[in-house]
Amino acid sequence: MISKKAQLEMSVGTIVTIVLLTLALILGVILTNTIFQGAKENINSIDQSVKSEINKLFAEDTSRMIVIYPPTMQVSIAKGTTGGFGFSIRNVDQDDGTFSYDVSASEIGSGCRLTKAEADKLIVLGKSEDGIRIISGSSLDPPRLVRFNIPESTPLCNIRYSINIEKGGQTYLSGGASVDVEIK
Repeated sequence: MISKKAQLEMSVGTIVTIVLLTLALILGVILTNTIFQGAKENINSIDQSVKSEINKLFAEDTSRMIVIYPPTMQVSIAKGTTGGFGFSIRNVDQDDGTFSYDVSASEIGSGCRLTKAEADKLIVLGKSEDGIRIISGSSLDPPRLVRFNIPESTPLCNIRYSINIEKGGQTYLSGGASVDVEIK
């Protein structure tokens, strides 16, 4: 009789534990979902602020062919995180055109133990694009974002990335544009 009572108590305790663990799992999933939804909303608001800043910079100077955000053309990204910059192209010519761009490492700071090929691999989105149609007097909408993913193992560095733009297969912006990325 004592043996059966102990088995019953153990079964009830096991069921209670399973129910509590299931509740904790469900609450964890709900919390994680809420956090990711907030992160998505923040990313969308960041994109909107980048777009409005780029449009503002184009409005200040109508002869600009490219606008980079941040306007300092310098970005600091901590190791183990992501970051990047945004840019837009304006077609200042009288005719419509098909544009393309390519972002690549053009200069590595002294003392940095990265090669240009390794620096290029830090770009995870927005490295290049072809076939962008921009009508005369208009700008690239939406602006393009170049995103970097910096692993923890990346050495502290300063890297200059060049944005090379072509229109119809010809260089559009002589000298191109560049952004300095500091890995800290």
